[in-house]
Amino acid sequence: LHTPMYFFLTVLSFVDLCYANSIAPQMLAHLLSAQKSIPFQSCVLQLYVSLALGGSEFFLLGAMAYDRYVAVCHPLHYTVIMHGGLCLRLAASCLVAGFMNSLMETIITFRLPLCHNIINHFACETLAVLRLACVDISFNMVMVAISGFLVIMLPCSLVLFSYGHIVAAILRIRSAQGRSKAFGTCASHLTVVSMCFGATIFTYLGPRSAPSVEEEKMVAIFYAVVAPMLNPLIYSLRN
Repeated sequence: LHTPMYFFLTVLSFVDLCYANSIAPQMLAHLLSAQKSIPFQSCVLQLYVSLALGGSEFFLLGAMAYDRYVAVCHPLHYTVIMHGGLCLRLAASCLVAGFMNSLMETIITFRLPLCHNIINHFACETLAVLRLACVDISFNMVMVAISGFLVIMLPCSLVLFSYGHIVAAILRIRSAQGRSKAFGTCASHLTVVSMCFGATIFTYLGPRSAPSVEEEKMVAIFYAVVAPMLNPLIYSLRN
């Protein structure tokens, strides 16, 4: 278990656990209570933590794609390239990038004057809070789009680049058993990547306008509850 793949899985599991705990307990409390309220400071903290951990997960998936690329395309140099120091730096960079992006987005969101205090959502989510603003939010929407590009499209580009080279390398393997073994090392990660990036890109970066409130809620439930539950299951099935 002391390999880069399981190191990144450990970090991913920790991020998933913290992300679920940043949203799910408050959501369950609201489902069970008649008084559905959250203090302003708690709302700010929830938005910051959930954005930070969600962004960190996307960056981690990109780093894991690079790990799989080295394992398949440069197997003889794998232990030299993916040494412990590089793995630690990659994981730390993913967390720092996620938290820095979240800090920027949280600040520009809560600097707006809010006309209402009723959020049409089960969690303090960026677009749900922006709908409460009394002023023009065009600048905020541009920043949300830039943030989405950095957090979603950059890791996604790294994933596509890595798997493009992985597929090319697998097709050069002559034996069917070798191709199956090479693909098996990537199947779990590719499943998680397709699930996470696919849902986000379809909802927030599709060729239409901004997602509806109900779509936002469904995607939030997916990331807060479904994804943290499925990720360990997907990786455990292979083992």
